[in-house]
Amino acid sequence: MEGAAGNLQRKLRQLDQAVALIELAKQLCDEKERPSCLPDKLTPQEVLFTSSSQGSMNALNNSNLNNVSICNSDLRGAQICSPQDAGQSLEYGDANNNNNNGEPMDLNENDTRFYQVELGDTTFTVLKRYQDLQPIGAGAQGIVCKAFDVETSREVAIKKLSKPFQNPTHAKRAYREFKLMRLVSHKNIIGLLNAFTPQTCVADFNDVYLVMELLEANLCQVIKIDLDHDRMSFLIYQMLCGVKHLHSAGIIHRDLKPSNIVVSRKCKLKILDFGLARTTGKESFLMTPYVVTRYYRAPEVILGMGYKENVDIWSVGCIMGEMIRGAVLFPGRDHIDQWDIITASLGTPSEDFRARLGDSVRMYVEAKDFQKGYSMDELFPDKSFVDQSPEGRQKSSHARDLLSKMLVIDPEQRISVDEALLHPYIKIWYEEEEVNGPAPQRYNHSIDEQEHSIDEWKQLIFNEVMQYQ
Repeated sequence: MEGAAGNLQRKLRQLDQAVALIELAKQLCDEKERPSCLPDKLTPQEVLFTSSSQGSMNALNNSNLNNVSICNSDLRGAQICSPQDAGQSLEYGDANNNNNNGEPMDLNENDTRFYQVELGDTTFTVLKRYQDLQPIGAGAQGIVCKAFDVETSREVAIKKLSKPFQNPTHAKRAYREFKLMRLVSHKNIIGLLNAFTPQTCVADFNDVYLVMELLEANLCQVIKIDLDHDRMSFLIYQMLCGVKHLHSAGIIHRDLKPSNIVVSRKCKLKILDFGLARTTGKESFLMTPYVVTRYYRAPEVILGMGYKENVDIWSVGCIMGEMIRGAVLFPGRDHIDQWDIITASLGTPSEDFRARLGDSVRMYVEAKDFQKGYSMDELFPDKSFVDQSPEGRQKSSHARDLLSKMLVIDPEQRISVDEALLHPYIKIWYEEEEVNGPAPQRYNHSIDEQEHSIDEWKQLIFNEVMQYQ
């Protein structure tokens, strides 16, 4: 018996050793370790969730962020934390401008599900599960606050749509955003967690609240810090994964920009704001500005041409270039100046491209002086990158090559999202389930063509919200 017991103990020890060796082998043979935090140069005031479909959301009330830093001792699992206490929760802001300092006010006693909070000039009437509301952003599409969900024990972002029923256009935009957020489900696209309204019938329906995942920073802030190749390529990879998922649903985002992309403290990226997403379309060269944010607008949109999915790739290229330079690549004052800056940098487009332009636009483009443009080596020299080692310079070369394929004026010659994901600068992060995850349902583009009265849009949106309540 003792001999049998001894043999069993030896076998158990051997099994434990084998398991330990397997775990070690996994660590050693695992593909390139993914960055799991942002560099420690991200300042406290820059750690905010902000968004708007027509411009950057304004950061609000970040005076309590004075002593936040980023622990960077271990890339995997590193956190943004207080130097005094790594376990202390991150503060995003205070409510000093709130009329009641964020304290709940009494509501109609007949409805015990909701309570009211004054956030600046806006009243939030929210479900009681959402506590400790604090404003973090405001834009044309709505006001955003952070809150703590007591039912899930997680922080969330609550967006109150601004005057969704002011006119049919606003109502249609709200309905489309709602449908799009419900349709897509991907780790690199912001998730809709809940939706609610304090009104109980369509006749009184005026307020729409969307509850979303909360991330700590938008890309506007991340761009201000020096990113090494690992972090930059990983962020671009995630961006492309999210874009591919949208395209697989038949959705072109059209408004990708740093303020519409958020990043967590663990270097996880998500795309948000689908107010301008659609399939195809044409925009007038002299139309009212800001159909999409000008700086990231593709040439085919500026020139009023039809566009396809790789219109989003141009925007990704602009964002990547901005991450390298730390400044906007093409900061045009208006449509015409935007075009002039693009051609000054990249050169006058080919005759084949110009032949596809409308007559009046082609006359303008061809009347301009010929521009030779600059090479990618001139636009993004090695000194623009953080890593100056031989290996770093090789990665810089790969980065420039990717940019040379994304920042192409002629969309017929521009790289696709699938091609970009296989580029050497990006492919190191490639995961099949992330790139080619379960395809979403195709977006019903008849919604884009629908015209309804405000009351009809109200009914449609009310029906959608009620599915959550």
